[in-house]
Amino acid sequence: MRYAILADIHGNLAAFKAVLQDIEERGGAEELWCLGDIVGYGPDPSECIALLRQYNHLCVAGNHDWAAIGKVAISDFNPDAAEACRWTARQLSPEDVRYLDNLPLTLSRDDFTIAHGSPREPIWEYVLSTQSATANLQFFETRFCLIGHSHLPVVFENASGRCVLMELPAELRLGENRMIINPGGVGQPRDGDPRAAYAIYDDGIATIYHYRIPYDIEATQERMVKHGLPSFLATRLSYGW
Repeated sequence: MRYAILADIHGNLAAFKAVLQDIEERGGAEELWCLGDIVGYGPDPSECIALLRQYNHLCVAGNHDWAAIGKVAISDFNPDAAEACRWTARQLSPEDVRYLDNLPLTLSRDDFTIAHGSPREPIWEYVLSTQSATANLQFFETRFCLIGHSHLPVVFENASGRCVLMELPAELRLGENRMIINPGGVGQPRDGDPRAAYAIYDDGIATIYHYRIPYDIEATQERMVKHGLPSFLATRLSYGW
């Protein structure tokens, strides 16, 4: 079976649609695995929730998902993120709020644990170093862990009891070593490449394929400007940062 792995959609409907179209063109997927932050930053939070729910999927909670419904404070957000969060909250329907409120912190599926930030601290922790990745190994029992939050497509592989870091390659063969894998961001990439990022896991050949997909960035930026969202959040989409 094939599973599409998506993280950090962030209310960017144009990017989300481009990824979904690419998935279909590559043969489809039996299930979408969403690693959190469906909303936040982008101009179409409710529409992204509705589109995700049209598919067979599983999803965990991200910090922006919870902040938009008041489950975490926005005091730790930078001013632009906080402003976008307040705007996002005003766009959500009662059904959207219920959906986000019911998202679990972590999930397990086959050989994978799924979390937004980390298995140790699913909402807030950024796994950016080999030290934090190594520490997180004791917080999940499966062989692999999928995370988002940093918007960076990377792999931490456990080698001799300590994780090593590498960029997520176009084709990642899964073996016996434990791994923490981040597919990058759909709606707000931060690795210098503005194209949407996602992955497909094929369990028949134990391989994860990583893809970068162009989308209409200007359309998203125009909608952000129309809704009065912070200009920096729109500008950064052009640069993938």
